[in-house]
Amino acid sequence: MQQTYQYPEATRDDNAVDDYHGNEICDPYRWLEDPDSEQTKAFVEAQNKLTVPFLEQCPVRVTFKERMTELFDYPKYSCHFKKGNRYFHFYNSGLQNQRVLYVQDSLEEEPRVFLDPNKLSEDGTVALQGYAFSEDGEYFAYGLSASGSDWVIIKFMEVRSQDALPDVLERVKFSCMSWTHDGKGIFYNCYPKQDGKSDGTETSTNLHQKLYYHVLGTDQSRDALCAEFPDEPKWMGGAEVSEDGRYVLLSIRQGCDPVNRLWYCDLQKETNGITGILPWVKLIDNFDAEYEYITNEETIFTFKTNRHAPNYKLINIDIHNPDESKWKELVPEHDKDVLEWLSCVNSNLLVLCYLHDVKNVLQLHDLATGSHRMTFPLDVGSIVGYSGQKKDSEIFYQFTSFLSPGIIYHCDLTREVLEPRVFREVTVKGFELSDYQTVQVFYPSRDGTKIPMFIVHKKGIKLDNSHPAFLYGYGGFNISITASYSVSRLIFVRHLGGILAIANIRGGGEYGETWHKAGSLGNKQNSFNDFQCAAEYLIKGGYSSAPKITINGGSNGGLLVAACANQRPDLFGCAIAQVGVMDMLKFHKFTIGHAWTTDYGCSDSKDHFKWLYKYSPLHNIKVPEEDGIQYPAILLLTADHDDRVVPLHSLKFIATLQHVVGRSNKQIKPLLIHVDTKTGHGAGKPTAKVIEEVSDMFAFIARCLNLDWIP
Repeated sequence: MQQTYQYPEATRDDNAVDDYHGNEICDPYRWLEDPDSEQTKAFVEAQNKLTVPFLEQCPVRVTFKERMTELFDYPKYSCHFKKGNRYFHFYNSGLQNQRVLYVQDSLEEEPRVFLDPNKLSEDGTVALQGYAFSEDGEYFAYGLSASGSDWVIIKFMEVRSQDALPDVLERVKFSCMSWTHDGKGIFYNCYPKQDGKSDGTETSTNLHQKLYYHVLGTDQSRDALCAEFPDEPKWMGGAEVSEDGRYVLLSIRQGCDPVNRLWYCDLQKETNGITGILPWVKLIDNFDAEYEYITNEETIFTFKTNRHAPNYKLINIDIHNPDESKWKELVPEHDKDVLEWLSCVNSNLLVLCYLHDVKNVLQLHDLATGSHRMTFPLDVGSIVGYSGQKKDSEIFYQFTSFLSPGIIYHCDLTREVLEPRVFREVTVKGFELSDYQTVQVFYPSRDGTKIPMFIVHKKGIKLDNSHPAFLYGYGGFNISITASYSVSRLIFVRHLGGILAIANIRGGGEYGETWHKAGSLGNKQNSFNDFQCAAEYLIKGGYSSAPKITINGGSNGGLLVAACANQRPDLFGCAIAQVGVMDMLKFHKFTIGHAWTTDYGCSDSKDHFKWLYKYSPLHNIKVPEEDGIQYPAILLLTADHDDRVVPLHSLKFIATLQHVVGRSNKQIKPLLIHVDTKTGHGAGKPTAKVIEEVSDMFAFIARCLNLDWIP
């Protein structure tokens, strides 16, 4: 690929300078922060005019897309869940853009379509985003999002007739949906009206979220304001009605850290109904730890918490005697495994899901004593679906792994001997899964910390550094990256001779809050070191070589990919950053970016500025000094309706990269961006667009790394 690229000219405004604690930082592409300017639109169009033909001319693109379409066409089910007297589940026949919600009166009956989001738009870009059934299962509230935006419209339906109700709730974002048990209405969150548009293409910051109660059959303008925080514009408060219907709990957060305040209100005392600000009792009124409501027996409330327990534990608090000295430990913290989630079921049991070395373990405990009853048999992989409430006497759970698309189990908890049975197993045509293997390794990072990594490859391969590798990472916001089934990545392994590697780097939640904190704020460089050491491990182990390694990540993982490309351009042949956070000095100024300061810090602080400036992808682009070293081939992917990580991050980064590195004679590999339309940060993306995107990605990799298609 001995060619250089004619990148679009982008005006540099050298007078755009910001002062950070006495440091003058030039921001020459600040004008790209306005998505509606003609200049920005022209820039996006010019970049796409360069990138789209490049991708379309990739030799394997058509073949990859055909194979992806063929292998992705398998049935996809969710767990069944019970609401009232009916069972519901989601199902996608294979290539439908959005999954469809089905209903049945019993498990033996034929399912009927209950809600089909595919009928809400021609191109599948309207998606279901959250839903809630009333306690008796007779009413259904559901959120709809358009073009991938975080903005949601809530609509309502009567379940028995499936008739749409006239109620519509707007200005909704990052919202709870919780019905009062009388079925009269729901708690939800919305934002005040703001100047300009709110369709997902704007960049204005989201502040002053409020909690409302909507009575079914009334206009939104009459909804009762139940909680607001005028002195704390960044606070967000989600409400949840307790399982017995008596209390409403308010969980208040100010960012993405696993910490919250917890207030409650006894709804029995609201004899006139919910008409305004509720008389909240402040059970926990600081941000020291996280308290997640699980269930309650009258005034004894069970919470999952990380208070003095970075791996999480279960405690009981009597809300009538809330003094901390009276709290009781129900299930103590495990010394290594992380308690990920749990649920109360069959009135007296708890289902607990742990993460043990990035593999899920499912247990049954006693609600009264916390004692362990049994551990469910489970292969090595992840639990990706669960259903079962306190009033249910059965549970469903869904297992997946890198090589298994999904097995749904059903367990009847009324039986004397509890034996989960396979309720549904999906098999995928076209793959002989026994030809492949998954191994988990633990490699040392720069400071000696052992980092887990999954490696998937064909059995019997020679470890002679000849294989292309696809290395994925995230490492942030306490999120654990567990085993998941990916058709596109398996096609890479099967037809491009690849090695798939998933590195569980610090910043995630794989080993609890300790692991999270070790890769956030001033420790963020650990995430980048861990990822770079993953690539070095693949090289030392004979799996791949630097020119054949592709790194990939999205959102916080896009930041990871860009930072590592800046720091070690010699270590990778290709880098694909999706919807990445690239401007670490200004991210908090746009949409919901202010919530991420809990993980990153904020440039308004002098100390935080120092560490942010040191790794910010936008501010650390330079031509490699060493002979023969160039940047890896880079493809940035973003979208016009991404109002989570707004596109300006990727636009400013590519403009700088092309200006600084793209003009260098030694930079032969391409530096490209593709800006998609009518999509957002990723949630609800239609199947057709998913197939297009992965076909672009892997065709780009194949072209840049000179990979041939293996029939």
